[in-house]
Amino acid sequence: MTTHTEEIETTTPATEEETVQREPGRPQLDELVEGPVIAVDKAAIYIDLAPYGTGVIYGREYIAARDLIKKTNVGDTIKAKVVDVENEDGYVELSLKEAKAALLWSEAEYAIKDKTLFDLTVKDANKGGLIIDWQGVSGFLPASQLKPEHYPRVEDSDKDKIMRELKKLVGTKLAVTMISANPKDGKLIFSEKESNPQERQDVISKYSIGDELDCEVTGIVDFGVFLKIEEGLEGLVHISELDWGLVEDPRALFKLKDKVKAKIIDIKDGKISLSIKALKENPWKSFEGSLKRGDVVRGVVIKYNKHGALISIKEGVAGLVHQSSFGGEEKLKETLQLGKTYSFTVTLFEPKEQRMTLVYGEQTLEEEVKG
Repeated sequence: MTTHTEEIETTTPATEEETVQREPGRPQLDELVEGPVIAVDKAAIYIDLAPYGTGVIYGREYIAARDLIKKTNVGDTIKAKVVDVENEDGYVELSLKEAKAALLWSEAEYAIKDKTLFDLTVKDANKGGLIIDWQGVSGFLPASQLKPEHYPRVEDSDKDKIMRELKKLVGTKLAVTMISANPKDGKLIFSEKESNPQERQDVISKYSIGDELDCEVTGIVDFGVFLKIEEGLEGLVHISELDWGLVEDPRALFKLKDKVKAKIIDIKDGKISLSIKALKENPWKSFEGSLKRGDVVRGVVIKYNKHGALISIKEGVAGLVHQSSFGGEEKLKETLQLGKTYSFTVTLFEPKEQRMTLVYGEQTLEEEVKG
């Protein structure tokens, strides 16, 4: 490699004693260093790293960073990453491009820690969320991290429909925070929900567990229903909290914009959980003290599951008949047909835990034990 001795002060090779004295402070591999530019060549740039010597950016590292180097002049202070502690010419080899990348990921870590707010443009969308750009790096904003007003409300959860809704956000700017950065994979994850965590916390702090609210249905999914509590704030009613009776499809009970009453049952990690059934009379209570193990009841078969069959003895009160008592699933389905009513013997009844088990037919406890 050609050097410019008239532009750069070169030094004679260090003695062994000088090397020992200087070595502990020498830059390490992958370390970020900085210093003033002392010469710019057509194929190299030299940086003063006193007292350690001179750094150089050349070869493929020079080509990779030539757009940055074009704007660099003698006297400018720049940061670079050490890629070779000492090359054959005695220089510390540096990379400007790798330094820029290292600084960028370092900045990302600080942004996550400080919850820095960015206004970023949506570049594209896929079935899972949005693609946004941050300092030349593509980041991902999952649909689950969108604010309620931007969340795709698709009644049948069709992924193609969800993507069409997300595509409508392309070109818009969103206020987001960075929640994850992985330099190894080059992945950035953003959230719109956390764009103003303090403001959200202030809003949520107005509410307490036990509050009864007038809400509006804003989204229906397989696992429950989203309710609007106030502008910009939603809560989820899980499918298990929709009704005392068996709910297999929330869409059979609710439509978008339905007005419903709900009760707050949990507030955790900035999320509000609601219950609709909590404001209805608990049908299990009507059996407290009047139904016990060994009693015979009439019930209708409402569903098969992997354990057996669910038997409803009253709207919202159902017990399980285990398939093992029939010798298998096939025999159970032959004996107990969906929609038909049969007699059953109670083997367990715990109304507070809403648990009940049954056996088919009228049996004494002794017969049940033998069975």
